[in-house]
Amino acid sequence: MKPPIQIALLSCLVLALACGGGQPAAGPAPAPTAPAASVFDAGRTAYGFFPSPPRATLDSVLQHFQALGEHADFVLVQENVVWEDFVQGAAGESQKRTDLLNLMTLARGQGLEALFVVDALNGLNRREFAGLPAGWEASFANPQVRAAVTNFALWIVRAFHPRYLGLASEINTYADAHPADFPHYLSLYREIYALVKAEAPATQIFVSFQWEDLNNLFAQAAEGRAAYATNWDQVEAFEPELDVWVISSYPFFVFPAGADIPADYYTPLLARTPKPVAVAEGGFASRPFAAWAQGGTPQDQVAYLNALHGQLGERLAFWVYLLLNDFDPDSYAAGLPGKAADDLNTLGFFTAVGLREADGTPKPALEVWDRLRAGP
Repeated sequence: MKPPIQIALLSCLVLALACGGGQPAAGPAPAPTAPAASVFDAGRTAYGFFPSPPRATLDSVLQHFQALGEHADFVLVQENVVWEDFVQGAAGESQKRTDLLNLMTLARGQGLEALFVVDALNGLNRREFAGLPAGWEASFANPQVRAAVTNFALWIVRAFHPRYLGLASEINTYADAHPADFPHYLSLYREIYALVKAEAPATQIFVSFQWEDLNNLFAQAAEGRAAYATNWDQVEAFEPELDVWVISSYPFFVFPAGADIPADYYTPLLARTPKPVAVAEGGFASRPFAAWAQGGTPQDQVAYLNALHGQLGERLAFWVYLLLNDFDPDSYAAGLPGKAADDLNTLGFFTAVGLREADGTPKPALEVWDRLRAGP
């Protein structure tokens, strides 16, 4: 079983906590004003994190956003579709709409912009959809699924006018698990791409690809393909409607130490496309997992940052490191009722990926991150 290396689900808790402890809001907030000068126009790599605080408390959320304002340019807002809210159309009022508007008010209060990803899949298991209503077919051929994903994407475009919009995360993992449904996703992607471009031609649209899986480095998921025989066909299937080539990368699932990352690990991406490239999420653990010797040390995080920047830095449009702070999995687990045990256990792989300890103590990699962000 390949590790479903994504924890976007945690941001659901951020929304509830930041917007009044999970209580329904009185009504939708106005869309926050965009900055006069965007970091995405600055001619340099934009640096960001998931907005996932170390603990699922309101104080932790507020303190965390203040810290994000010191170490990032933007937050990655990666949200699952609330199917019933958007199946009938893009316009309307709902808790999801209100929460996202309030989240952006919180982010912009700290000088942070946002990069949006519409996510139809379970962030802890990309072989399945997230929260489909009873009776809905779990397929991108389902007209209800297609309508809801489309309308959610259009609402984000109209509410926030994002520079970058992702329409799936680590889509190659779903393609591997459901090859018969992948063409249906591709057709949906092309439909949404055309609709968004008609309204907002400057919006850059992408999906992300899980780099270790794309390179067949998880033997249990490679289906007999040789390691480093990159599945470029899964990426190029989106061309020419792919504005940025975007990956996620967690090499600590493959390499015991950051120094083991090959000097040409990421460079094939540059040789394959002339388009901008980006990292939509990634990281390296700073200590071994409790049940698995693989993991790392604080210096392995430094090696990871230097390897990725050294190999892709000149072409990176944006770079999302998964977490600023380590987090308390018990605190999050308490807020995720009904999740499968395997999904909750997956959170444990990421508790030490942050560039700071849960209490805010910086790790050595944070200084490297800040220096790279500051530029020459």
